[in-house]
Amino acid sequence: MPSRILCAGCLAVFATQAQAECVQALTVTFVESAPRDRFEISHTATGVFVSDISIDLRRSSGALIFDTAAGGAGVEVFQPFEAGAGVGDAQIADGADQLSIRLDALSAGQRTGFTIDVDDQQAQSDLGQIRVTGAEIAGARVIFTLVDGETLEAEFDAQNRAKVCT
Repeated sequence: MPSRILCAGCLAVFATQAQAECVQALTVTFVESAPRDRFEISHTATGVFVSDISIDLRRSSGALIFDTAAGGAGVEVFQPFEAGAGVGDAQIADGADQLSIRLDALSAGQRTGFTIDVDDQQAQSDLGQIRVTGAEIAGARVIFTLVDGETLEAEFDAQNRAKVCT
């Protein structure tokens, strides 16, 4: 019996490593920065074309929100949404915990992203409410919508990364 438990544990570790090391992937990385936080989108999957991306912070460990206006739901510094190359413009309400943006059919080998301010809503947070750690974004989700209408979903881990292997 102990060998079966060990074997099952090994399979779980190998499956996790394979997921982390996949080459064909859609990845969003959150970069805590001042004055603007960044979401970097990387595409390495051939034959896959992304038309939209949504970020849902509702399940984040830090109860995160987008802080886009002065005097609103966030703390101190705010930054409105600023699109990178190939990213459609978006109006994100201050204090929102979700956003959806249009992409110019992002394909393999392309990278893009956007900047915005993200704050946590915890009374006792890791670095104060104006800075977000990987542990606080963990649990937030990214939904990739492909041009054919299919959706792929990934969850942010404690290393600020959400990745879907294709």
